Amino acid sequence: MADGTENAMFAVRPHQLTRHQFLTQFGGIYEHSPWVAEAVLADGLGPDDDRISHLGRRMAAIVDDAGSERQSALLRAHPELAGKLAIDGGLTSESTAEQASAGLDRCSPEEFAEFQMLNKAYGQRFGHPFIIAVRGLTRADILAAFRRRIDNDETIEFATALAEVHKIARLRLDMLAG
Repeated sequence: MADGTENAMFAVRPHQLTRHQFLTQFGGIYEHSPWVAEAVLADGLGPDDDRISHLGRRMAAIVDDAGSERQSALLRAHPELAGKLAIDGGLTSESTAEQASAGLDRCSPEEFAEFQMLNKAYGQRFGHPFIIAVRGLTRADILAAFRRRIDNDETIEFATALAEVHKIARLRLDMLAG
């Protein structure tokens, strides 16, 4: 990678962790989908997995090879942006921090109403929540992407949402680097 992160290492060494420690640390990388980390464990861990990029590629490949049913379940496991779970405090700690980083916890009434309307329309159209890696984006950026993507073809949007899930996972892995 040109950004110098190809050899970045985790603060802990994944290949030296117990099963329980690994699942505790990496089971939430893919939202409510510990099966991804479990599959990595089933294939075995080695010193190469101490590099963020290597473990990230392994996890992404597991998701990519999982088939459309499991991928659909993974997409449905994600929360709506500025949705009911966020309001009720029911998000994972990772999702809470990610949504707060984009200011989604500080929506104006108008922005909140638009998020609610778009969440409903998007969910009805695609059968899963709108997914975007929000770190580094503003509420305006997210709403613009939401408005643009709601008109996507189902196949294109499925691939786009899955690519965003991979971005979120990589950002979560990067956060573990310390």
